[in-house]
Amino acid sequence: MRRILLILFLFGLAIPPGAQEVTLPLKPDSVRFVAFGDMGTGGKLQYEVAQQMAEYHQKFPFDSVVMLGDNLYGGKSPTDFEKKFAMPYRPLLDAGVKFHAALGNHDSPDELLYKPFNMNGQRFYTFKQGKVRFFALDSNYMDPAQLKWLETELKNSGSDWKIAFFHHPLYSSGAAHGSSLELRALLEPLFVKYGVQVVLSGHDHSYERVKPQKGVHYFTAGSGGKLMRGNLRNTEFRAAGFDQDCVFLAIEIAGDQLYFQAISRTGTTVDSGMITRPSGENEKKPQARLTRDGTRLRWLTSRIPAVPFPSRLDSVGLARDS
Repeated sequence: MRRILLILFLFGLAIPPGAQEVTLPLKPDSVRFVAFGDMGTGGKLQYEVAQQMAEYHQKFPFDSVVMLGDNLYGGKSPTDFEKKFAMPYRPLLDAGVKFHAALGNHDSPDELLYKPFNMNGQRFYTFKQGKVRFFALDSNYMDPAQLKWLETELKNSGSDWKIAFFHHPLYSSGAAHGSSLELRALLEPLFVKYGVQVVLSGHDHSYERVKPQKGVHYFTAGSGGKLMRGNLRNTEFRAAGFDQDCVFLAIEIAGDQLYFQAISRTGTTVDSGMITRPSGENEKKPQARLTRDGTRLRWLTSRIPAVPFPSRLDSVGLARDS
């Protein structure tokens, strides 16, 4: 913590005080991680979010971070990797927190070999933490080889929880980019067929939680270092959203429950709640208890049959933009 405060002093940063609190239960032997994207600017907002993450880690000791793309904007020199990643997250790295990156449209293949990103030279890969299996995808180019790999890994995973993360969101209320419909047509049938419960994305520089779509819970956390105020539109699938400040998303999984908390750059909780995993393939989707701004919402979602996977796979190449 002293080191990041020194960094903030050198950058002339002064983060406003916030009432940071942990709403997650901190259960024994739970899986704990943080997700965020679009962070790698090397600027003030990134460093202030990093400070909040370091402070949050002292109260909620998470083991890993999943990076949702646009990990480094602009140059990719060793100095850039230092300024835009190693320096802001040094307290977490020193504490043993492991980062896992996915590529965004502003990233380059050079990042695949950057050891702290733990990509091991692969555009798409999988790793396991407790009873949770993570699937990192390259949404810049969703070619048949990646789709075949994904289906095989999902089919053989055998994990209680399956979480996919990548840059371009399948559902987004963001005015700047919005939903990636071509990508949705390719990925959503696989997620439904093989029981992926949670999907994490970035790209739109705001936070959003989507109402369950065919049993899958989607989050966008694309304001780890960039912000587009007023970006969110009213859509029929939006459950909660926040576009007034940068946000990171903390998640804890214990048994059949997944707890989430979205924390702003100033330490304010902007969204929180719980998702329950179905205990069997033939059971209906569970009741989810979600909280937002102190209000408790309840609904019952029904299990929807898997959508047939298209026999012909077309590669999806997504344009490079903000």
